[in-house]
Amino acid sequence: MLKSSLSPSSNELVISILDLVLSEGKPLDRAYSQHFSGLKLEPTEQGRITYVVGDILRRLNLYCYLSDVKPEEMARLGSRLLNVWHLFNDLPLPKMQYSLQVDAEDLASRIESAKAQPVLWDGCPDWLNQMGEAQMGDKWPAERAALNQPAKRFLRTNILKCTREELANALRKEGVQTLPVEGVDTALEVVSDSALFRTEAFKKGWFEQQDAGSQLVALALDAKPGMRVVDACAGAGGKTLSISAQMQGKGRLLAMDVEQWKLDNLKQRARRAGAHNVETRIIASSKTIKRLKLTCDRVLLDVPCSGLGVLKRNPDAKWRDTPERLPVLVELQKHILQSYSRMVKVGGILVYATCSIMPEENRDQVDAFLADNKHFRFIEDETISPAETGFDGFYLAKLERISEA
Repeated sequence: MLKSSLSPSSNELVISILDLVLSEGKPLDRAYSQHFSGLKLEPTEQGRITYVVGDILRRLNLYCYLSDVKPEEMARLGSRLLNVWHLFNDLPLPKMQYSLQVDAEDLASRIESAKAQPVLWDGCPDWLNQMGEAQMGDKWPAERAALNQPAKRFLRTNILKCTREELANALRKEGVQTLPVEGVDTALEVVSDSALFRTEAFKKGWFEQQDAGSQLVALALDAKPGMRVVDACAGAGGKTLSISAQMQGKGRLLAMDVEQWKLDNLKQRARRAGAHNVETRIIASSKTIKRLKLTCDRVLLDVPCSGLGVLKRNPDAKWRDTPERLPVLVELQKHILQSYSRMVKVGGILVYATCSIMPEENRDQVDAFLADNKHFRFIEDETISPAETGFDGFYLAKLERISEA
């Protein structure tokens, strides 16, 4: 939680970042990159800026209602919204070159009105609330409330290089306070405001920043040393590196993706982590998958999804074209599950995963796949609930291939 106002220049940055996301549709991570590039900001100040931007986006419709500002008016009226955010959070009004004032009585009246509207108070757009109610029923209100909370900071211990206790001790000496996470043996929660990536522990590859729920997905693969394992939608490789550690760096771990720049980033991370059994491969065509037919002990399919489990971390997805994209994503998930499952050998395990908590993308997909593929059997599945765990939301299902066809 922010304890004081930002500097005038930082407040202007907040408004500019919000305008880029809301008016131009720029993904939040790219908006940060565009605005922070070339600036010599202290890590703590950059962290404060991202905290404010993230908190506003998590409950954007609430703050727009309280300030009477539309999202597309951010460049012109953003200072009034930012003033409302500060007042709402009991912080001194920020200093800005151009600042639109707020009527205190009107704000108090709007706050009381918003409290009587749980969906608005939780910062949830109508389309998402309708989907959540339809797919999750009585469980949805708790998840909706959990998804408007700030994301916690979790680390994954790189057990190729140290134990969790050794990592915690090393970070403590550098002023980083952590707590062990119950139920996730590799995870630490960071509870201090610290510049993690300037620590010696990070430079030595002792940890990666990774949500505890994401760590559980990778651990579900139960990869062993000497196995042949594929992370087929590897992205920048957070789960790949976790799998490599499970394998003790022994065996063959193939990280695949359709975007080369992500695999290039993964190579750099793997070098720092000492994950020497990681091999990257671009998915150039369906032939890339066919060549691996029935050869893999483990396959992780962390498929493209709506991201509706990680809205704490990526709140801009609430205000973008997610509902329009969802049917396309569901069809893509079906295709990947059907096609990429061919890589699993008899007796091998497939883990299907998403960073969504919606059954349409999760158990519904698995049930449809199993109905058409009798050569796989269901082992178990789990929805990692933000409301129950405080983690980001994920889904995973473990399936075993029991015959070639």
